[in-house]
Amino acid sequence: MVFSTVMDLQSIDTNAFAPVLTVLGYAAIAAGFASFGVLPLIGRRQGSSVLLGLANSLAAGLMLGAAYALMVVDPDGLPPVSAIAAMLGIMYVLFTHWAIGTTELDLNRLDETDPTYGYKVLLINTLHGAAEGVAIGVAMIVSIPFGTFVVVAIAVHNIPEGTVLSAILASLGARIRDAAALAIAANIGQVLLAVATFAIVSAAPEVLPWAAGFAIGALIYLVMAELLPEGYREVGHTSVALVAIVAMGMVVVLTGLSL
Repeated sequence: MVFSTVMDLQSIDTNAFAPVLTVLGYAAIAAGFASFGVLPLIGRRQGSSVLLGLANSLAAGLMLGAAYALMVVDPDGLPPVSAIAAMLGIMYVLFTHWAIGTTELDLNRLDETDPTYGYKVLLINTLHGAAEGVAIGVAMIVSIPFGTFVVVAIAVHNIPEGTVLSAILASLGARIRDAAALAIAANIGQVLLAVATFAIVSAAPEVLPWAAGFAIGALIYLVMAELLPEGYREVGHTSVALVAIVAMGMVVVLTGLSL
């Protein structure tokens, strides 16, 4: 794994960064953006498979862009550490699916009548949000402008994720406003992990490559193993690839401007 160097790990000055409450506020705003995911569902009885596929591809592109942003700020002094941490991030995703019995679960079924399906999708979304929270915490440690940029990228990413979750919950009978509230609630882990990561790395800067690597591994695995395959199944390879590439490209371009 190759990373570009933009700062020396030993040069981190924790006194120069935003306080924990600022990180909490930023992460909470990003989580709140998930509620906008219900907008395409207003006036409709339920979502469509095409809508879910495009939402997944947009979320995938933005998530890949966020992973790239973390790669270019990861300290290069300990690349093996970051590589090991990335593997831990992948193992975290695999373990959470195994632990709650969702390893083979289709996360985009709109014709499911079992109410436990909604609970499982809600739970797995909450657990997935942990990696995004770690990404926010790491970015805020790097600098406030860069952290703000990553928060914006994650916030926009939360909208299509909220659309997918809300469509599933609506298909199971949930009201639109309740689906919006649950989409926000699914990102509580994202907020908590953002604050925890910021606080821990502020106190122990040597943890930074571990945190960054963990987030990178988890985010990329989620894209490759879940978001893109689900998008391909619902929409088709060409449309999904175009949406994902454009979304990622925008984040990559803006990453350079934020550093």
